[in-house]
Amino acid sequence: MNAAMAYNSYIQNDVNIESPYKLIEMLYEGVLRFNAQAKKAIKDEDCEKKVYWLNRSVAVIVELLASLDNSQGDVATYLDGLYNYQIQLLSKANIENDTSKIDEVNQVFKGLLDAWRENTDVA
Repeated sequence: MNAAMAYNSYIQNDVNIESPYKLIEMLYEGVLRFNAQAKKAIKDEDCEKKVYWLNRSVAVIVELLASLDNSQGDVATYLDGLYNYQIQLLSKANIENDTSKIDEVNQVFKGLLDAWRENTDVA
């Protein structure tokens, strides 16, 4: 087993024991980490890494979309639109090599992460 396989196995096991609240926090953090790597790749003019990291970020957002609880009404509808818009911004960042669009997505996810942490600390 190589190091990457061991790491992936560890991550999968770690995720299986986390609470749903912690998982959402980890997904928000993942978007921010992957976007930071994508920005670095754009600055380094490394197209392959840029696409890789942006695709990872989009995959996380797609997972967030899939996890929405539509019984929550307006909140789920709002987040659905917000997440889809973030995917559009990342797609434009990819096409245009525009780090400002990644920054815009980061601002949204930092706000979501802060709000999530504040609300789950109270719960």
